[in-house]
Amino acid sequence: MGSSMCVLLKILLFHLVVAASGFSSLKPYYSCHDEERAALLQFKEGFVIDESASGDGAYPKVSTWNPAEGGTSNCCAWSGVQCDKRTGHVISLDLSSSCLYGSINSSSSLFRLVHLQRLNLADNNFNYSQIPTTIGNFAQLTYLNLSASVFFGQVPSQLSQLSKLSSLDLSVSLDSFPGEKLLSIRESNLRSLVRNLTTLEKLHLNFINISSTIPNSIANLSFLTSLLLTDCGLFGKFPARIFELQDLETLDVTFNQDLTGYLPEFNRSSRLVSLKLRGSSFSGNLSSIRNLDSLQELDVRACNFSGPIPDWFANLTQLTYLALSDNNFSGGPLSWIGKQNKLTYLHLENINLSGYIPSSLRNLTQLFYLHLRSNQLSGPIPSWLGNLSRLAYIDLSSNRLRSSIPESIFNLMDLQILFLVDNSLHGTVDIFKLENVTHLQLSANKLEVLTESRTMNASLPNFRVLGLKSCNIKEFPQFLRHEQNLLWLDLSKNNLAGQVPKWMLNISTETLEFLDLSVNSLTGFGQPSPVVLPWVNLQVLRLYLNMLQGPLPIPQPSILFYTISDNKLTGEISPLICDLSALQFLDLSNNKLSGMLPQCLGYFSDDLRVLNVGNNSFHGVLPQAYTNTCNLRIFDVSLNQLQGQLPRPLANCVMLESLILSNNEFHDVFPFWLGTRPELKVLSMHHNGFYGVIGKQKSNLHFPELRILDLSHNNFRGKFPFEYIFSGNPMRGITLGQPTYMDTNSSFTVSSSPTPYIYEFSITVTNKGVDRYYSKIQEDFGVVDISSNKFEGKIPEFIGNLKGLRLLNVSNNILTGSIPSFLANLTLLESLDLSQNKLSGEIPQQLTQLTFLGNFNVSHNNLTGPIPYRGQLTTFDVTSYEGNPGLCGDVLPKKCGDPNGSQPPPSTKEENDSGSGFELDWKFALAGFGSGLVVGVVLADVAITRRREWFLEIVRRIRLIIMKREKSRGPRSSVN
Repeated sequence: MGSSMCVLLKILLFHLVVAASGFSSLKPYYSCHDEERAALLQFKEGFVIDESASGDGAYPKVSTWNPAEGGTSNCCAWSGVQCDKRTGHVISLDLSSSCLYGSINSSSSLFRLVHLQRLNLADNNFNYSQIPTTIGNFAQLTYLNLSASVFFGQVPSQLSQLSKLSSLDLSVSLDSFPGEKLLSIRESNLRSLVRNLTTLEKLHLNFINISSTIPNSIANLSFLTSLLLTDCGLFGKFPARIFELQDLETLDVTFNQDLTGYLPEFNRSSRLVSLKLRGSSFSGNLSSIRNLDSLQELDVRACNFSGPIPDWFANLTQLTYLALSDNNFSGGPLSWIGKQNKLTYLHLENINLSGYIPSSLRNLTQLFYLHLRSNQLSGPIPSWLGNLSRLAYIDLSSNRLRSSIPESIFNLMDLQILFLVDNSLHGTVDIFKLENVTHLQLSANKLEVLTESRTMNASLPNFRVLGLKSCNIKEFPQFLRHEQNLLWLDLSKNNLAGQVPKWMLNISTETLEFLDLSVNSLTGFGQPSPVVLPWVNLQVLRLYLNMLQGPLPIPQPSILFYTISDNKLTGEISPLICDLSALQFLDLSNNKLSGMLPQCLGYFSDDLRVLNVGNNSFHGVLPQAYTNTCNLRIFDVSLNQLQGQLPRPLANCVMLESLILSNNEFHDVFPFWLGTRPELKVLSMHHNGFYGVIGKQKSNLHFPELRILDLSHNNFRGKFPFEYIFSGNPMRGITLGQPTYMDTNSSFTVSSSPTPYIYEFSITVTNKGVDRYYSKIQEDFGVVDISSNKFEGKIPEFIGNLKGLRLLNVSNNILTGSIPSFLANLTLLESLDLSQNKLSGEIPQQLTQLTFLGNFNVSHNNLTGPIPYRGQLTTFDVTSYEGNPGLCGDVLPKKCGDPNGSQPPPSTKEENDSGSGFELDWKFALAGFGSGLVVGVVLADVAITRRREWFLEIVRRIRLIIMKREKSRGPRSSVN
């Protein structure tokens, strides 16, 4: 018994010793080092807790570090802190999304934690601190994440000393800082980093300003699994060897538009799971990815890929995310879709898809995002689409779909966004059935929208975005009375008439950002003047082409884009407009507004891009002050009674592209000080009191981008300096048929979605007394009109260099000498007017080479000899040549070789237009006769709309010319 008890005691003692030994070995795990605890607490004291410093779901971890308030003093037990179990040293600090706000520098106590292996400070706000250079002291660091934490400046070169790093994330979040690059890295530092950090597995540098080529040495990072380089300003050719990295799973180089490359033939051994090239300049075709069996995400939107979308795309069955939009694919049917039954996101905009929406799409039962906008899909919207029960987003806009909206669509309980704009859909839509839809766009169809529920106790919709443009709506929908969360409302191009109901001014006053009521017959807002609109966050207000009367309605100071042209507004502009200092686009044209232009409009020039007050009754002088940071692009004050000189501070507007001053009472010399404006394309000054000699200036840069110049009907004199105005001008090497139009643009954000806003240039050009309004101006359109001045001298040879000219009018001046043959170099000319000068000599035979010529006038000069009887010159009648006693030709009474022929008396205004005040030369109708030109056709259209008898006379004269031609050619032989 005694011996047994002794053995038992020995065993118990042994276990106690072992337990004590174990407890002793675990003690460092539970108790951190005093100096590291102090360093952490000191680090904490350098910041304040601010919920706005982090994103959703953030938690202030340092708030638990409170040993002085009864909390544990063991820092190893603190939130975000991890210690080594053996030594007790802090080896990991994760303070991501901890609501930290404050600055950090190289003396921070953080850098006393020299044993750190992992550091995560992502999603905080370090208030534009630079990344401390002492970051290089963390020699043991394998993981570093400083993303989305508002660091600023250059990435320090000391990062390349962290040779053990396997994961580096410096990505910048742009959510709070749109368009800004907070961090930059020098090319040399990037190359050093890649060269030294040879064990990197993840390199994430999204939204950092790199602005260089991608180092080839990245292909030597043999452990690399993830490379993220979104929007870094990368350029040059993407190193194809990077695609050969055996462990690479994720590659993202989106939004590097100058980065070129192609996709190599991938091996089946490739582990690539996510490939995102959106917004780069990668090109070629997609045939090389057929072996990427593991591919789950493919985004090549807005690249330069071409060719067909191969049928073997059906074999990429692991895809969950597919975006091919905005490429040059040859399109075709969607026959390859359907087997990818894991797809949740499908974005196929503007890739020339055609045919019906295939029934195989019904197999994509996991799909929640379907975007097929801007293709040529036809046929009906299939009813089985309503069986894809997870769909939350559908966009089928801008196709050729013809059907009603299937009832099954209304049964999609998760559907939140439905965009069906610009199709040929018909039928009736009961929007009260779309209970969960918050974003609805039905504009530009043939739909009838029920604006009142047919059922009792129907739940009211709760829209954020509502587009009902061109839906034949005759009155403001009553359900809008209850909408208090709208961001976007478009009721344009309907049949709304009369006063805007007063209750409309009470809806969504705190949220509405976009309102379009344009192209209706609205007369007012039902309030006494001045009308101050209530929406405090409104950015875009479009009210043009209505019948609005009374004073100008004034939006809130939040407004960015305000267009209220083509109404019947009267009175002076309220001084309240001076509160709208954020304005970017302001168009008040084609109203009956009067008074003086508020001087404050000049002070808006920092943000103001478009100011159009044309065709009103404003008087006085232009706004005089324009800041050194003036951002004006389009400035149109035409058709008013403005006077005085042009304000010289307008020269501060270095981005000015279009300046329209026509039809006013300005009295000034030529604004040579605008010659150094690097972007000025349009300068129209006709019908004013500008005067004097346009002298040559010393500056070497003279109107480098000017395409349209109209100085007609002023008092200029002397020689016109073509070589000064157009030296280095794009009209000398303009590209024919450029598909783009002159415009200026900006963007606004609604519901966190950037939306472009484009304002196109417009101008009125006068030809033979006929005003033609160009609502759009192509980039390759060149016009020079210096008519009705007192310019003298010869037509300079330099004009022959302006090969982009479409219209040239130098009539009604005092020009002398002969018509130069080098005008034949202007092969795009559609209109040439040299009339009412003192030109002499013969008409050059070379002008018969101007095959686009639709208007030609050399009347009332001193020309002699025969009219060249070839090409377009044969299509013009006597009015193009009259007033030249020495000319002869078939269209003149004086035939060549007939000394007895005489010139007819010049035609009178009464003969031309019967007192209508609208001079029309019938030869415009012949502009298309043998050339098919736009100018003639449009002017003929103008004549048709204004005077039927003119059109009949034109037709009669065309028939006479055709008969004359047929007779001169003799009988034709027929071939059976």
